[in-house]
Amino acid sequence: MIVLWGSNARETHPIFFHHILKAVNRGAKLYVVDPRRTSSAEWADGWLPVKVGHDIALANAMANCILEEGLENKAFIGHATTGFDAYRETVARYPVDNVARETGIDAELIRRVARTYAKADRAQICWTLGITEHHNAVDNVLALINLGLLTGHVGKYASGLNPLRGQNNVQGGGDMGALPAKLPGFQDVEDAAARGAYEKTWGRAIPPKNGWHLTEMFHAMGEGELTALYVMGENPAQSEADSKLTLKRLQSLDCLIVQDILMTKTAQMAHVVFPASASWCEAEGTVTNSERRVQRCRKAVEPPGEAKDDIWILAQMSKRLGFDFGVPTAQQAWDEMRAHSPMHRGMSYERLEKSGGLQWPCPDENEPTSYLHGRLWKQAPEQGRKAPFVATEHADPVDVLDENFPLRLTTGRRLESYNTGVQTGGYTNPMRRGETIDLCPFDAGWPVFATAIKCGWCRAAGRSRCRCASTRA
Repeated sequence: MIVLWGSNARETHPIFFHHILKAVNRGAKLYVVDPRRTSSAEWADGWLPVKVGHDIALANAMANCILEEGLENKAFIGHATTGFDAYRETVARYPVDNVARETGIDAELIRRVARTYAKADRAQICWTLGITEHHNAVDNVLALINLGLLTGHVGKYASGLNPLRGQNNVQGGGDMGALPAKLPGFQDVEDAAARGAYEKTWGRAIPPKNGWHLTEMFHAMGEGELTALYVMGENPAQSEADSKLTLKRLQSLDCLIVQDILMTKTAQMAHVVFPASASWCEAEGTVTNSERRVQRCRKAVEPPGEAKDDIWILAQMSKRLGFDFGVPTAQQAWDEMRAHSPMHRGMSYERLEKSGGLQWPCPDENEPTSYLHGRLWKQAPEQGRKAPFVATEHADPVDVLDENFPLRLTTGRRLESYNTGVQTGGYTNPMRRGETIDLCPFDAGWPVFATAIKCGWCRAAGRSRCRCASTRA
């Protein structure tokens, strides 16, 4: 069984979705949780048109159903988890019928998905930005993790919790420490031992406190605490939600440096632009995909014009800032990293070449595991730390609907347009059309159509006419 939660994988992860379709054709059940009836939902056994911002309530209702019917994995819960009693008390306050009225989903559909998920031999919940771009994003994810722990669908082949990465090598960026609280290999910045290993290699001290994440960085710009910004392969001038405020804050910087392969809107605002090489064909290195598979990326052509490899640019910047570490090759940088990252230690270039790619964790020369958290099924001490249930409560969206603002809009990506469109917008495409606002026929003022169309939300509420924004005309 596969649950796509807040993910229109048909358009945003088309290659991954092909694998889903293969599973569906072999008999796997597919359910889609999304306010919109997306192209992914067209292939599903069931579409759950959740009201925007009500994901936690839905997840807790599914857990409520599973517990009421005794479908939880008692053995796994007792052996591998903590915090179950508090979690059970929390989800008891989310009976399916109540949540059905609140979320706009048919109660029997919620129960069907919960039962199918709990009884499945193998099951996955996959999610993306549809649940993480909320004010309670962490709790949204924790609610889904709780479902995996409740049913034991973790640490087993073909079962698990799968955050689908939005762009090429986003996983690799996180693995390499491109996070404000992590060093390479997801080691904590505030861990003195982890910092010490890198400090010894680099000959420089690492700040002992976590850095700012993106939202905090833009807030710091507004407060005048952040005055210089170095942007690599990102286009915040177009990707941030409040574009007017974003542009104002970027313009307030004393120094804005952009390193990119194209002249993005952010690059047009920069004091300095470094033309970089296209890593997929103009540079050596590695790339890590959503299944944690590290693969070699080989240079095929020389960068055009004055474009340079990212490593060369960073090395030259470091030299001019007073620390000359030469110009290491991609392999030298990789070997330095894996010397300190336990989960990459067994991934030499030679093994990557020979195998066509390896998945982490790969701590030594033995074959790595193809899935995570298998340790939870082992006996102590091999089991390691138990997985905690973290009870989460529903919280309404921050922006409340009223007479002046009666509709809540939500966004989605297009199959033919990549991210902010910088790489794809310059080319003609027969699939491309102008952006639209898709409304329920009733909200659009077309009652003649609304009388003939009922979405899941309106059916659950017993309405005679469709009154939500989850069905397109």
